Amino acid sequence: MNTVTISPKFQVVIPKEIRENMKLEPGQKVQAVEYENRIELVPVRPTAEMRGFLRGIETDVPRDKDRV
Repeated sequence: MNTVTISPKFQVVIPKEIRENMKLEPGQKVQAVEYENRIELVPVRPTAEMRGFLRGIETDVPRDKDRV
């Protein structure tokens, strides 16, 4: 488990192993999300990069009659 220290300016450094595994780049944006007493950093990905990430998901599901 990696541990980081919060600087006096409330900055943290993401450990190199995590940056490389997540393919994070300098200047890339991340969303900071507070969730159940923890902070999660979620990379913001360009919409074009997200294309096809749900490939294989079942789309043939029963729908309410008022939904098309």
